Amino acid sequence: MLQNKGVFVGLKVIDCASYVAAPAAATILSDFGADVIKVEPPKIGDPYRYLYHIEGNPKSTKNYYWQMTNRNKRSVAVDLKAPAGKEIISKLIKEADVFIINFPPHVRKGLGLMYEDVSRINPKIIYADLTGYGEKGPEADKPGFDETAYWARSGFIDFARVAGTPPAFSIGGSGDHPAATTLFAGIVVALYRREKTGIGGHVTTSLIGSAAWAVAAWLQAALDGATPARTQDRTNPPNPLINTYQTQDDRWLMLCFVAEDKEWPGLVKTINNPGLLTDPRFANGKARAQHSKELAKILEEAFATQPLSYWREALDKLRLTFSVVQTLDELATDQQLILNGNIKEIKNGTGTKSFTVDSPVYISGEEKVQPGLAPGLGEHSYEILSELGYSASEIDAFNEGGIIAQPRKAA
Repeated sequence: MLQNKGVFVGLKVIDCASYVAAPAAATILSDFGADVIKVEPPKIGDPYRYLYHIEGNPKSTKNYYWQMTNRNKRSVAVDLKAPAGKEIISKLIKEADVFIINFPPHVRKGLGLMYEDVSRINPKIIYADLTGYGEKGPEADKPGFDETAYWARSGFIDFARVAGTPPAFSIGGSGDHPAATTLFAGIVVALYRREKTGIGGHVTTSLIGSAAWAVAAWLQAALDGATPARTQDRTNPPNPLINTYQTQDDRWLMLCFVAEDKEWPGLVKTINNPGLLTDPRFANGKARAQHSKELAKILEEAFATQPLSYWREALDKLRLTFSVVQTLDELATDQQLILNGNIKEIKNGTGTKSFTVDSPVYISGEEKVQPGLAPGLGEHSYEILSELGYSASEIDAFNEGGIIAQPRKAA
């Protein structure tokens, strides 16, 4: 599965992480040609392999979670607690450019995989780690997933709720990918520094830190003592021109008129209610906010008179800022995503077509690797250990002793 194209061809990456955020940073590197070796425990592998079975996730016979995050990687299943396993990981580290890990600090310390340990083996390596709550403080070892460390802790799901209802829920992994992109960016910066100075380094980020950056505009407001924004009530919104409205066929539109004085006349024309332009209650942004409930009701009644197709055409005609509130099934066939390469075909060798979500980073003139199948547990153990100089008999002995896992079919 070694790549022969891409800006990172020749770059060796050790993905010694689990679940989503840190491994997804390695995925982006693989999209640009890096040779990514996924290190997993021999018995069950990365628990992420089984996440798609959890209740509440979309039901499928395909392991969509695993495929998305581990395409184009090679899997070696190694017991990192065994002396022989420690030797194997040390040899991998010695040859690697990047080492990615997301175990809590106390687990890394117990395995001898802290930055100080890894950099002693390979001083030029880029060591990249991702935690839930950062490496310092009383919660450094606290388990963190995107639902907790990213969405809940940041206040995202508190504000996303409709007034008077419980906190909202997020789509699994939707905070992990922004954090992964942050870690990827840090790795690239460190590689650039190494290119200039020859010095390796330690790159780190966290789910909570990425979430703080995502809500930075209003977090900065809190730092500056601003009055908190109130929870959204779509029948009485803070701004009726930044709000959702239901159409005749029970679909939803999201208006977002940031330049509202510029777009307001176009909206009035679209809903065919010219009297609103001379109504003093709606003369400007301040007046519209003061009479938000009345205007929201007028707009709600107007949008309920026609189906989504009508409003899409009418709003687009005047270049007004809005979006259809799409379903995920619609997003999967969204032509904007497809035409811009955000949805890509998987090279699976089966003769049937399947697709995956591409990482959202593109470089002009650099072709990305076509996504391939994610590896089965230990699928490349023999191959990778052979590259490290182990003989066939040594590898067989490791396999029989449970130090590595036998190659298995893809999950």
